Amino acid sequence: MRRYGIMAVTVIGSLLAFHTSAWSDDKGKVSELVKDAKVSIDQAIKTASEKVQGTVVEAELEKKHGKTVWEVEIVGADNKVTEVHIDAATGDVIDTEDKKEEQKGEKKKGKEKGK
Repeated sequence: MRRYGIMAVTVIGSLLAFHTSAWSDDKGKVSELVKDAKVSIDQAIKTASEKVQGTVVEAELEKKHGKTVWEVEIVGADNKVTEVHIDAATGDVIDTEDKKEEQKGEKKKGKEKGK
């Protein structure tokens, strides 16, 4: 039984190692963003959670207007999604933005009605 577990871990590890090349196009971009970021993802999530109450559903490091920022999405009790933008260099909240509910299913329905 233990032998199968070791084999499974080896196979999964190999698959992950070989699939990293698929990310190589984004790897350079991400590494540049990480170099600019002095604030960790944990710090960004904590700061965003203090600004907006709710459940964090996503955190992403991005470049916006020439600045590296953490974009943290939080779903509030009212089910609305708010993006909190945090300066990745200083940890300051840049702004908050209500995210419009734009789902792929809704777009398709609108296109089908036009047919």
